[in-house]
Amino acid sequence: MHILILGAAGMVGRKLTARLVAEGQLGGAAITALTLVDVIEPAAPAGFSGPCTRYAADIADPATAPRLVADRPDVIFHLAAIVSGEAEVDFDKGYAVNLDGTRQLLEAIRAAHQAEGYRPRVVFTSSIAVFGAPFPDKIDDEFFCTPRTSYGVQKVVGELLLSDYSRKGFLDGIAIRLPTICIRPGLPNKAASGFFSNILREPLAGKEAVLPVPEDVRHWHASPRAAVGFLIHAATMDLAPLGARRALSMPGLSATVGEQIEALRKVAGDKAVALIRPEPDPAIMAIVEGWPRDFTTARAEALGFRAESSFEEIIRIHIEDELGGQI
Repeated sequence: MHILILGAAGMVGRKLTARLVAEGQLGGAAITALTLVDVIEPAAPAGFSGPCTRYAADIADPATAPRLVADRPDVIFHLAAIVSGEAEVDFDKGYAVNLDGTRQLLEAIRAAHQAEGYRPRVVFTSSIAVFGAPFPDKIDDEFFCTPRTSYGVQKVVGELLLSDYSRKGFLDGIAIRLPTICIRPGLPNKAASGFFSNILREPLAGKEAVLPVPEDVRHWHASPRAAVGFLIHAATMDLAPLGARRALSMPGLSATVGEQIEALRKVAGDKAVALIRPEPDPAIMAIVEGWPRDFTTARAEALGFRAESSFEEIIRIHIEDELGGQI
């Protein structure tokens, strides 16, 4: 099996690559080749003995998409995107990468299908940003998509395109709407949701963190480990039960910022919590007000997707996976 990961240098892309290499197979088929692509050249995965092609490319460049499918990968993980905060600030860049880049990838697959019957599995990472306020107490699988950010619009259009190209038989696609991934390792990025991770990750490392929203802000979360599990399950499951509805909201954990902080207190103590400094940011608060807070994800759970059940579990996963098991 040949696997292409688009967005392979990002946090989730790196973790997905590492797990695939460690397991050596996907859905019972041996992984014989990898292609790893991002806006910067991804690092070579340790321990992979097969051919691994790595290169930097701009998905917004029309010349990129044909190159991505030239070797006919069996499974394509499309993780590449401009994050929410940057897509809101830079309108042109957000649409060029998140919408035009996705359309060009699907068109390149369609051209290959029409030429020689090529039909890969495509796993597209969408987002809960496809939903917009006003919200019910819990968003169910029948709630409509009315995003209130450019990023959310770009993602929901990508979902619709994926469903239509799948309906036409050009590819076999699934879009998974990821919760906000928490705790993200590494340095803060331009995502408007970054503070959800920052207020836990930085204090666990003995550093101060800024909290730009009130503690009663509620949101939907899953760990990086869960996100990788979602991707692998989406790549290997039978998609027939999805029918024409190829987008699924992933399971997660609904929690307020205050509940996050209390979970941090239970795991790491008052000293860690004292490193969180409130500093209201009206721009971030305006974006967050348009985000969903809680879900019922019966459809995804019935199909085998799983996430964490407590924020303490999410924090302990971060400590285990990123801090060597110690604070």
